[in-house]
Amino acid sequence: MSKVYVKDVREKEQLTSVFLVARKATAASRGGKPFIAVTLCDKTGELDARVWDRVTELDPLFAKGDHVHVEGLVQTFQGHPQLKIETVAKVDAAGLDPADFILPAKPAPDDRHLQALHEMVSRVHDPHVKALLENFLSDEAMMGAFRKAPAAKTVHHAHPGGLMEHTLSMMRLAHRIADHYPMADRDLMLAGTFLHDLAKVRELSSDKRTEYTDEGRLVGHLVLAAQLIHERAAALPGFPPALETHLCHIVLAHHGALEFGSPVLPQTIEAMLVHLIDKMDSTISSWLEVMRRDSNSAWTDYQKLYDRHLYKGAPPTAGGRAPVERRQRKRDEGERAKGGGEENRPGGAAEAEATGAAEGGDKQERRERRERPERAERHDRSDRSARPDRPERPERADRPERGPKKAEKLTFKPFSALIPTEPEAAPELPSEPTEERRTVEEPQVEASSEALPKGEAEAPLDESSQAQS
Repeated sequence: MSKVYVKDVREKEQLTSVFLVARKATAASRGGKPFIAVTLCDKTGELDARVWDRVTELDPLFAKGDHVHVEGLVQTFQGHPQLKIETVAKVDAAGLDPADFILPAKPAPDDRHLQALHEMVSRVHDPHVKALLENFLSDEAMMGAFRKAPAAKTVHHAHPGGLMEHTLSMMRLAHRIADHYPMADRDLMLAGTFLHDLAKVRELSSDKRTEYTDEGRLVGHLVLAAQLIHERAAALPGFPPALETHLCHIVLAHHGALEFGSPVLPQTIEAMLVHLIDKMDSTISSWLEVMRRDSNSAWTDYQKLYDRHLYKGAPPTAGGRAPVERRQRKRDEGERAKGGGEENRPGGAAEAEATGAAEGGDKQERRERRERPERAERHDRSDRSARPDRPERPERADRPERGPKKAEKLTFKPFSALIPTEPEAAPELPSEPTEERRTVEEPQVEASSEALPKGEAEAPLDESSQAQS
């Protein structure tokens, strides 16, 4: 009998093949009828399967981790193939090639992710917070596990290295949101996003497939993270107890609700923001993964987890692209930046050559445009009479001095620039201002109107606000 791989399974075919049982669970339908939910796998993927008939007869014949020979009809459920198992029998693994039943592991994040994590931690100003985070980063065993760990078992970032991707994404979001809400403490937010899921290296085991450890089921990563914070903070001289309390609160409250596993609700601005950032990043990642797997064009199949269909089509805007298209384009750009672009793929050299030729043509066109003779015929910029509607600019020496050029600019206007700052309390003055006061105030108004060139009237940013990821 020839092996039929998961990738070759087709709807409405009668399937007969050997698979490895990755998961098995007994459940009941809404009508109370028992069935067996099974996940079969081989080196090409996983196949959802169900035993609907003869449940009591077939249940004891196989278990999780067994190699089984199955027969049944392939149906479709929520847009994905599902095998209705009719017969099942355990097979001796001695005569099978183990490589046929091992899913290839996704590559873990490379050193650039770890360097980016160090860079985000370097933006922390508080010496105690920075010392705590650097204490974790210097733990080679923990960071080795952290780089390879998934962020969850199934819902979001559920692949090796997903935990680091999720953490780094949240830290970048926290850094930007701290610009928008200056009343929130940036250091606490960066620390909270770094620490919130750190203990998942102990909650989840991903030797072969992601499963919960005993410690993870009995204690959970929220409490484990609070314990780690307490242990590391105790080893740092002079670490403030109040700071430890606030960090532990952020970690313990980041699920946002008691029914979702948080022992306390968010009660500080930083804890609430970290919870919302976590919810946003995990949800968007999950939605994109659902859209990527779904075979439909505009709408996904009904998603039970979210109790809705998800729109995966292009938005009705100029140049709008579907979410999964944007993600794929970003991935392709990253591969080209690493030198692994289209020219290194089979059949991709021609496309790369064509792209290079097109870029060369564009450069030639730009060069010719610069050399056009009509450019010399344009009016002299020093001739202000050619543009009478343009106001006279002050001489260079009379212009106010600008500050040092910023290394980076925000891609949005910070919150502090959107709301007026409260003026300081002024001393009581007579109801009718004196002539002396008028002469003091009026030049200040004129100076302030000239000091800010048009388009640059934004609130000053501190050093940490200027450094963007």
